Amino acid sequence: MSIKLPIVPAAFFAIVLGLSGLANVWRAAHRVWRLPEIVGEVLMASAVCVWAIVLVLFAWKWIARREAALEEAGQAIACCFISLAGVATMLVGLGVLRYAPGLGVALFVAGAVFGVGFAVWRTGLLWQGGRDPSTTTPVLYLPLGATGFVLSTGCALLGERDWAQITFGMALFGVLAIDSVVLHRLYTAAPLPPPLRPTLGIQLAPATVGAVAYLGLSSGPPDWFAHAMIGYALIQTLILARLWSWIREQPFAVSYWAFTFGITAFAYALLRMLEKGEAGSAIPLLALVLFVVANGVVALIAGGTLWLLATGRLFGVPAAPAVAR
Repeated sequence: MSIKLPIVPAAFFAIVLGLSGLANVWRAAHRVWRLPEIVGEVLMASAVCVWAIVLVLFAWKWIARREAALEEAGQAIACCFISLAGVATMLVGLGVLRYAPGLGVALFVAGAVFGVGFAVWRTGLLWQGGRDPSTTTPVLYLPLGATGFVLSTGCALLGERDWAQITFGMALFGVLAIDSVVLHRLYTAAPLPPPLRPTLGIQLAPATVGAVAYLGLSSGPPDWFAHAMIGYALIQTLILARLWSWIREQPFAVSYWAFTFGITAFAYALLRMLEKGEAGSAIPLLALVLFVVANGVVALIAGGTLWLLATGRLFGVPAAPAVAR
C-alpha cells in the first residue's frame, strides 16, 4: 500500500525559525539569568526534528509533485517563503554546532549557498518588473534580509568577520530598499486582504534579526546604533499590537508563524545586549518583558498548530495565498 505524503508549502519552514529562535532565547537566558539550560536544548532539538520532517516533505514535493512545486515557485507571495529553506538550514546548523561542529558547519554552508542563490534568482525576477503592486507584502524581506542577516550572524560566530561584515551589508541595504516599497504599498494601496495580514508579522524581523547580526559584529558594550535598531523594533512591535484585532480577521493558520522569528529575535537581541555589558535601565526591563512575550507568542502559535494537526486541518489551511507572479 502506497503512503500518501502531504504537500508541504515552503512557509512551513517558518516553524523552524520560530522554534530555533526561542531556543536561542533560552540559551541566552541561561547565560544571563541562569535559567534552566535544558529548555533551550529541548527547543533546539524540536526545531531540528521539525526541520528534518519539513525538508524531507519539501524535497519529496519537488520530486513527486513537481507541478505543485513549480506552481509555488511561480507565485508572487508564496515563492519568497522558499528562501526559508536556506535560512532554516543555517539556523539548524548553528544550533547543532556545539554538539557536532563538522555537521553544523556543513549545514550552515549548504543553507547559505541555497539562500544566496535563491535571493539572487528571485531579486533578478523582481528587477524585471511586471509585478502586481497589490502582492507587495513583507515577504519581500525574506530572500535578501533574512538570508543576509542570519548569514552574517553565523559568519561572525564562526570567526569569519570579513564575510560577516559583507553579508551584513547585503542584508542591511537590501532591507532598506525593500522597506520603502513595502511601506509605500501599505500606506497608499488597498488594505491587505485577511489571508495576507499575518505576513505583517515579518515586518518586525528586519530590525530584530538585524540587531542580532550587528551585535555579533560589534565589540564592547552595545552602542547607539544597536539601541536605535531596538527602538525601531519596539515601534514595529507596538504597531503590530495595535493592528492585532484587524490581523486576526484571518482565522488561525500556519502563516501566523510569521510573527515568531521577529519576536524571538527581539528577545534574543536584548539578552545579547545584557551579555555584552549593557549599562542602561531600559534594556534590562525590555529584555524581561520581551522574554515573556516571545514565550507566550510561540506557545500560543505552537498550540494552535498542534490543534490543526490533531483535527486534520494542518495541511488543508493555506500557509500563504496563491497569487501569480
